[in-house]
Amino acid sequence: MKRACICLALLVLTMTPAEAGKNVPRGHLSVDHSIRDVLNHPAFAGHARLILPWDDRAYDEDMRLSSIGSLLPYHSHVRPDVVVGALNRMIDDANSGKAAFFDFYTDAQKRADPSKAHAGLFFFRGKAGAPFAIVAPGGGFSYVGSVHEGFPHALEISKRGYNAFVLKYRAGHGGAAATQDMAAAISYIFRNADTLGVSTKDYSAWGSSAGARMAAAIGSHGVASFGGDPLPRPSAVVMAYTAHSDYSSDEPRTFVVVGEQDRISPPSSMEWRIAALRKAGTDVEYHKFRNVGHGFGLGTGTSAQGWAADAIGFWERSIRTK
Repeated sequence: MKRACICLALLVLTMTPAEAGKNVPRGHLSVDHSIRDVLNHPAFAGHARLILPWDDRAYDEDMRLSSIGSLLPYHSHVRPDVVVGALNRMIDDANSGKAAFFDFYTDAQKRADPSKAHAGLFFFRGKAGAPFAIVAPGGGFSYVGSVHEGFPHALEISKRGYNAFVLKYRAGHGGAAATQDMAAAISYIFRNADTLGVSTKDYSAWGSSAGARMAAAIGSHGVASFGGDPLPRPSAVVMAYTAHSDYSSDEPRTFVVVGEQDRISPPSSMEWRIAALRKAGTDVEYHKFRNVGHGFGLGTGTSAQGWAADAIGFWERSIRTK
C-alpha cells in the first residue's frame, strides 16, 4: 500500500498542468494550462465557452494557453501572460463568491432566438458606485477576442477603481446584431445598476476593431437606435484601430489609437473620421504607434504600451468637465 501511495504521488508530481488541472481545478491558471482547463474550470461553469473567441467551433482542448494567440487571426502581440492574468482575476472573484458573468438576454429571448445564447457580460469590479465602462472586443464580427482585448482592458480599468464590463456579443451575425447586443447589454446594466453596484452616470464605451465600430455607433446614435432603452449616450468613446467612418453632428469626446503599420485599418482611414469630428467641434485625442500593426490589444511590450491608462485619464477628464 505504501509503495502504491508513493507511485500515485509521483504520478501527480509529473503531470502536466493540463492533466493536474482536472484534479485541482479551482486554482489559478498558467500559460502551461490548456484550453480544456479553461472549459472545465468551476469558476467558469455555465459560461466557459463564452470566454473563448469562436462560437460553434471545436477547439483542440489540449492546446496550451501559451498558444492562445493562434485562435485570434486578426490580432497581434497576444501575450499569454496578460491573458492568463485577466482570467485569474475572474477566478479570484468567483472563488470569493462574486458573480463575474451575467446573462443580459432572458431565457424567453434566447428561446425565440437561440443565437442570443452566445451573448453575455463579464464583470470586473472597481469601487462600488463608481462609473462603468463597457468594452467590446474585435474579431471581424467572426469571433470575439475577449481574451486579448476585452478582459485585459477591463482589468486595467478596474484597477483604477472603475467598473468594467466585457461584452460577449454574437459572432458571425454581422455588425447590426453585435451592436444590438451592445445596446441590450447597456440597457441591462442601467436597469440593474443598484444590484451591480455601479453608477450609470458618465459611462464610457470602449471598442477595438469591430468592437470599436459598435462603440462608435452607440456614441453617435444612442442606445435606443439599436433596440435598447432610451438612455444617455456615453460620456466618452474609446476606439482602437478601426476604419469606421460614420459620425453624427454631436459626438461624445473620443479617444483613438492605431498602429502605424496597420494594414487592416490604416491610420489614414481613421484620420479621415478624426478630422471630421474635430471639424464638428468634438474633442478628440489621437495616438499613432510605431512598429505595430492591427489588433495589438494593450500593446504590452510595444510602443503602444500604456495607452489604456491614457484612455482612462481621458475618460476621467470627460467626467470632470461635466
